[in-house]
Amino acid sequence: MRSTTTLIKKMLGLVLGLAGILATGHASAQAAEWPTKPIRIVVGFAPGTPPDIFARMYGDYASRKLGVPVLIDNKPGTAGNLASDTVAKAPADGYTFLYNLSTAFTINPYIYSKLPFDPEKDLVPVATTMRQGLVLIANAKFPARTLKELVAAAKEKPGTYSHASYGAGSPSQLIVESLKDEVGITMLHVPYRASPIADLVGGQVDTLMEPIATGYPLISSGRVQALAYSGPTRHPALPDVPTLSEVMPGFSMMSWHGIWAPANTPPAVLNRFNAVFVEASKDPDLAKRIKDLNSEPLGVTRTEMSAMVRRDAEIYSRVVKARNIRVD
Repeated sequence: MRSTTTLIKKMLGLVLGLAGILATGHASAQAAEWPTKPIRIVVGFAPGTPPDIFARMYGDYASRKLGVPVLIDNKPGTAGNLASDTVAKAPADGYTFLYNLSTAFTINPYIYSKLPFDPEKDLVPVATTMRQGLVLIANAKFPARTLKELVAAAKEKPGTYSHASYGAGSPSQLIVESLKDEVGITMLHVPYRASPIADLVGGQVDTLMEPIATGYPLISSGRVQALAYSGPTRHPALPDVPTLSEVMPGFSMMSWHGIWAPANTPPAVLNRFNAVFVEASKDPDLAKRIKDLNSEPLGVTRTEMSAMVRRDAEIYSRVVKARNIRVD
């Protein structure tokens, strides 16, 4: 009886082992055969916006490398949520991907009371494309010329000065809220539905945390002044502008874009697509085009991308909860 039981266990082990080998072989075959038809990348923002521009850059590269068309499908709406929901509900066959801002996963789940999809369960990280820091800018007549002068002025006159943003819960608000908490200052938050740039230049608001790609031309033209940069080190184009970490030790925050896929998309396909995007970020021509837009190419592993989401979400969610920020 014991020998029969042992034999059954051995046979079961062989069957399970064979199943594992077959599954691995099937996954490898899927990756080897993929893609056999056009790939769709759903972008969470309108044509002509930075996410669309970068998605098309990388999409063109991927198309050349994979030998199939890569189609850009713009679905703007609710800060990228519409595109995320579209891809979350798409077939997990390796032919539909999401291109979105990182904030769709690091901020949106905390400022929207109910999303029609689960960002953690319905979508999986695939690849990153680019990143850029944000620069704290002030109108040309603002009395403070440095970050330390801003802090001193705000402490001397609490609530007198303002910081504009691209809306409640946007990085332009949350990063400044973190600064205010860290150094103990009070400033009036002025959220905008559209760009605050005209009012900033005109002096209706005092400061704004702006992506460097759009902020640098304003700085170089003298229309605004730069007080601080959000990246981990000083920006090479602004070597005299301090980082936020110089008054907030250890703090940095970058804006970045990434690719996600429906959950249950074959891992072998995800890994191959990731490899294409990592390779793209090292391509000299593509890297130059990205740097010309005051951004940095960013190619990391899927594991590293997941860690980036967790890190940023921890920082942003802390501010959102402390301020009880909601947009719906």
